[in-house]
Amino acid sequence: MDACANKIELARSFRGRSVRRMFAQISPRYDLMNRLMSAGQDLRWRRLTVQAAGLRPGDLLLDVAAGTGDVARVARTLIPDLRVVAADFSLEMMRVGRNKARAGRRGGQRARPEDWAGADTYILPFPSERFDAVTSAFLLRNLDDPLAALREQVRVLKPAGRLVALDATPPPANRVRPLVNFYLGRFCPLLGGLVAGQPEAYRYLPNSIANFRRPEGLVTLFREASLQQVHYRPLMLGTAAIVVGTRPAEQ
Repeated sequence: MDACANKIELARSFRGRSVRRMFAQISPRYDLMNRLMSAGQDLRWRRLTVQAAGLRPGDLLLDVAAGTGDVARVARTLIPDLRVVAADFSLEMMRVGRNKARAGRRGGQRARPEDWAGADTYILPFPSERFDAVTSAFLLRNLDDPLAALREQVRVLKPAGRLVALDATPPPANRVRPLVNFYLGRFCPLLGGLVAGQPEAYRYLPNSIANFRRPEGLVTLFREASLQQVHYRPLMLGTAAIVVGTRPAEQ
């Protein structure tokens, strides 16, 4: 491995540890904060993400950076007999998710349980061409090398399978942008301090969004990862997007 590659790996490792610590700190209130910050829209976005994956009964879904498992739970609710692997590198987030799943079963929910897997998004511990679809929610903007992560997701995706990513994106340059920036930069940290006791974690949020790509840039990234039929759906005044791509049937 050359010096440049070593620097890239060190940067990934340092940022990965920082992001992991942050998610461990906010894991107890992560779901509540998502509901509050999105005005209750984030579950609808996750449902749209699952629908965009084109899954059928009996398919196998991998949800990367699954967090507390919201996408997995939505997917199991929507699609009968769906098999789901929820993968994340934060044990604390997954622990919250598993506890929620147990509480749901005690409450009479009969949805098939998901499988949980500790996983680094750059080196997924799964064989190639294993999954019918791969989803992620709010993952890519946290990565130093999102293209490498996408290529790894494509590796485990079956030919003709869909890869779907939901993420927050910089607001478009219009009259709404100052309001969005104020909301993200001032209100979210205040809310994060009051609700989660972690204002610094929610100061990270606007920075990660501001330094991320617009949806058109994500489309380019998907194509660089060898995905086809790439398109996106803007959400919430252009402050979030669902990007969809299909692995070629023959490679």
